[in-house]
Amino acid sequence: MGTAATGEYDGGAVQRRHQDPPGLPMSQSTAQAQARIVVPPAHPMVTVVGSGDELLRTVERAFPGVDILVRGNEILLDGDATQVGQIEVLYGELLAVLRTGQGLSPDAVERSISMVTTGTDVKPSDLLTANILTSRGKTLRPKTLNQKRYVDAIDRHTITFGIGPAGTGKTYLAVAKAVQALQSKQINRIVLTRPAVEAGERLGFLPGTLSEKIDPYLRPLYDALHDMIEPDKIPRLMTSGTIEVAPLAYMRGRTLNDAFIILDEAQNTSPEQMKMFLTRLGFGSTMVVTGDVTQVDLPSGTESGLRVVEKILNGVEDVSFVRLTSHDVVRHKLVGRIVEAYERFDAQRPPALKAKGKRDHERNS
Repeated sequence: MGTAATGEYDGGAVQRRHQDPPGLPMSQSTAQAQARIVVPPAHPMVTVVGSGDELLRTVERAFPGVDILVRGNEILLDGDATQVGQIEVLYGELLAVLRTGQGLSPDAVERSISMVTTGTDVKPSDLLTANILTSRGKTLRPKTLNQKRYVDAIDRHTITFGIGPAGTGKTYLAVAKAVQALQSKQINRIVLTRPAVEAGERLGFLPGTLSEKIDPYLRPLYDALHDMIEPDKIPRLMTSGTIEVAPLAYMRGRTLNDAFIILDEAQNTSPEQMKMFLTRLGFGSTMVVTGDVTQVDLPSGTESGLRVVEKILNGVEDVSFVRLTSHDVVRHKLVGRIVEAYERFDAQRPPALKAKGKRDHERNS
């Protein structure tokens, strides 16, 4: 056998042995290793391997080169040395999460595996315990590395742009940070706004009063609020002006002090509207701008303010741009695959067809 080593690893004792297949020189062999992870008695094994071994199966699928055996409060590993080492790191991180009193889910384990195997600069345990707020027994936190970078940027900058496809949590996390800031009295009010533009629809042709026409465009912002604040409190907070949900046009001519201001669907602003919104910033306020530059619904000939603003503000102090991708989609897994499929399709289309598709879309909007 090769050398053996023992040591402590984030609360679980680890013993390792390395070996190479006999008869093969080192350059032609795949290094093998064995390890033993001891789970502390404070953590029942069901919290580590999951109900019906659900979490264990997730780890086994991700590391096919390693045989994993659970015996009592020990996890025995035997196989590819690189993968054995990654599993050791993984379980160290998962045990660190359990020590905080939080549970584990298959999704949390999958995302931890991705971070461990890609060698990110953030520990999975730091991501999985980066709680923003707790509402009605549900804890809200970033679920991906880019989401954590987005949340950290909001903490560190006065203006943050979150740019990425649908389902990446841009708006939801921004609203969560706004509610957190209100609850901790960092700000006095929350202002949520959207441009009143949607794909292929014009307000003048929709039935109802102006308020009834505008409400559906703002509904996603109301939905996020209802997830984070007791429903019976929201009307009182809106009546008092502590929370305001309004179309972007209502922001003109105002200065917003001591507020957390969110502009959602910012890809549907013109450059002039974007400038108008950004210059509403007052003392003691934080701004977050969210949008998806691939989903612009502006009339033909109107440039998106979100596409232009990064060129204008790039390098300006206290302004941050964070990009999220299909890997950050936290809705149904199929949503991420759909986003990736559309990205591949668009990348393969000839430039002439892309331009035609854009003209057809603009003609119908």
